[in-house]
Amino acid sequence: MERSASAARPEPEPIRTASRPADESHAFAAFLRGHPEFDATRVEQLRATEYGRLDAQGQVYLDYTGGGLYAESQLSDHLDLLRDTVLGNPHSVNPTSAATSELIERARTAVLRHFNASAEYKVIFTPNATGALKLVGEAYPFDTRSRLLLTSDNHNSVNGLREFARASGATTTYLPSKPPSLRVDDDRLNASLCQADRLQNNLFAYPAQSNFSGVQHPLEWIATAQTAGWDVLVDCAAFVPSNRLDLGEWRPDFVAISLYKLLGYPTGVGCLLVRERTLARLRRPWFAGGTIAAVSVQGDWHTPADGEPAFEDGTVNYLALPAVEQGLRYVNRIGIDTIHTRVRCLTAWLLDELAALRHANGNHVVKIYGPQATYRRGATIAFNFLRPDGRLVDIRIVERRAAAHGLSLRTGCFCNPGAAELAFGLSREALLQRAGLSSEAGDHLRALGVESGGAVRVSLGVATTFRDVYRFMHLASTFGEE
Repeated sequence: MERSASAARPEPEPIRTASRPADESHAFAAFLRGHPEFDATRVEQLRATEYGRLDAQGQVYLDYTGGGLYAESQLSDHLDLLRDTVLGNPHSVNPTSAATSELIERARTAVLRHFNASAEYKVIFTPNATGALKLVGEAYPFDTRSRLLLTSDNHNSVNGLREFARASGATTTYLPSKPPSLRVDDDRLNASLCQADRLQNNLFAYPAQSNFSGVQHPLEWIATAQTAGWDVLVDCAAFVPSNRLDLGEWRPDFVAISLYKLLGYPTGVGCLLVRERTLARLRRPWFAGGTIAAVSVQGDWHTPADGEPAFEDGTVNYLALPAVEQGLRYVNRIGIDTIHTRVRCLTAWLLDELAALRHANGNHVVKIYGPQATYRRGATIAFNFLRPDGRLVDIRIVERRAAAHGLSLRTGCFCNPGAAELAFGLSREALLQRAGLSSEAGDHLRALGVESGGAVRVSLGVATTFRDVYRFMHLASTFGEE
């Protein structure tokens, strides 16, 4: 998010502890004075017409980094298509197969259009971002002279690339983030990029937005790394639901996306966007149905299919894929910039309010991990509640209390161990002592001295309203009354 919470604007009226939050209407009026750019009508109306089930059930959904929410019209449009169309397996040659193939290609075109991708990009449909990352890892031409550079702030599905690199004898290096901002030092990045042999196959992988802290790592790194002789993979799963990704401006070699996080529906559909010239260098270690042009058992040979089909194993989810085009059409009707502005304003308010919470003794109620302003950070906030003496509140207590308030949030390390280890100040030596020991993630952290068992994460999205974040702050205030 490009604007800083410290930009000139009236300070919001803080919700403090020892009393319940201020009246909602008073708090909302103060919020609007502080954020005049907030659209308080259009998307609020969509909340009633497209996401009415939330209010009907008294639910507050704050886990958009975990998964998006679908709109009612998305379901209606998709069901209408299924009712009115006969679709068959696209690997056949018949009228129903042709109808399916046309809808799949329309979905590809819609993805390319949404991200302003030129003809140099191809769209490979996968089950999710993890499936997209696995395709890159298994097919990338690593060898003993290659380098894999990862930021310590990465989802485990990106961390897993190191196993493919290791199997090929490539060198893997991690680039650490720096507490408390959990950002990467640009000088260390540049030094690491300069270590590679420009004539070899080198891969740099990082998230456009951290799924742990919400930190947005610069897209400017793409061109910097490519100039230094690296292919660049950007994990955009947490970034694209509320930020514009313009592949006409930024040209990474690979982009991994879970479309359900952007669209809410359908689940089980993601994609890998890849530059055609980079795709030509990938070599898959196996083949499957749908990925080959021809194969012989007796002759012991096979010829891969051209382009995207060579990477789409078996039969794609052809009944679900038409919903991708419909979902992108819905998002574009709202406008990704409108979504971005709304969640930025709500995130800024939440950050200010959480930072203002105090115990009766003056100590903070909340410890936030990562940036405390909206400059280059997304609508994902990781934190822990603190007791008056500064000890962390166990996340299991937070889970139970949130559930009682009808709040859906996330707890744990969010499949991002590197960011969690830095946030909690865990040393390499302590972590090595736990190597090979099996335990649940929370118990693992408690054994390392993190008494909370992990962090709490709230994340905002297309259907989030001020009332949602206000109700969350009502819950948060209760941790300052103990």
